[in-house]
Amino acid sequence: MDDGWRISITLLLGVLTGALSAMFGVGGAVVSTPGIRALGATPLESVGSTLPSVLPSAFVGTLRYQREGLIRWQIVGGTAGVGALAAVGGALLSNVIPGGGHPLMIATAALMAFTGVQLWRERDAQARVTVGSASGQETVAPAPPLAASTPERVAWWRLAVIGGFAGCVSGLLGVGGGVFMVPAFSKWLGLPIKAAIATSLACVGLLAIPGTLTHWYLGDINWAFAVPLCIGVIPGARAGAALALRTPDVVMRHAVAIALIVFAVVYAVGELTSIST
Repeated sequence: MDDGWRISITLLLGVLTGALSAMFGVGGAVVSTPGIRALGATPLESVGSTLPSVLPSAFVGTLRYQREGLIRWQIVGGTAGVGALAAVGGALLSNVIPGGGHPLMIATAALMAFTGVQLWRERDAQARVTVGSASGQETVAPAPPLAASTPERVAWWRLAVIGGFAGCVSGLLGVGGGVFMVPAFSKWLGLPIKAAIATSLACVGLLAIPGTLTHWYLGDINWAFAVPLCIGVIPGARAGAALALRTPDVVMRHAVAIALIVFAVVYAVGELTSIST
């Protein structure tokens, strides 16, 4: 493929990556990783070269969500602290696992499919409680969302588990870790879906820093792909965050689930085809 076309397509991938990152809080590399793989990047380059673009994408989206007061910073601190260390370990493992990076792509597909199905089956993130009405019939009222100012309601070990797993996924698979954090924040911590997306996006940006540095040290970053992605994600993230804020919560949760399942199919088909040829 001509270099000009490759750069143009990578820029477009960056725009889409930024939009999906801000909309779904998953880092967006679920699109850019298989995308640059199809454009000629090796499996390990596909993992490493997407991580630099997570940083500007997460930064732009986080600023937008912060203005709406959706980010739970106490959760970000507890999750990202453990996750940063795990991200380095995951990045180092990516060069140790046999198979030239192909098992990592298959693992990415399986993880996305699992989290997508779990999120689709989940009840609305704002838990509903049944209360008795004066007429004797049951009515349903939404429980209040988890507040950012009540750290006693968030067990530290839960944040450590989420951060450790998400950080390892970020470094190992190059997908930012949000594919795990969004459903975990929503299902396990009880955050409303938009707060889960916003909080995950802030974590994704922090977790991408050690993973990016480690993959750069290992020589896994192809800057011919990484630079156009970094440029494209900025306008994409602005548009994605704006769209997410205007979308109803239930629709947003189902959209995240569908997106993860579709991305999983694209990942699996593309990688299995690559292995067989």
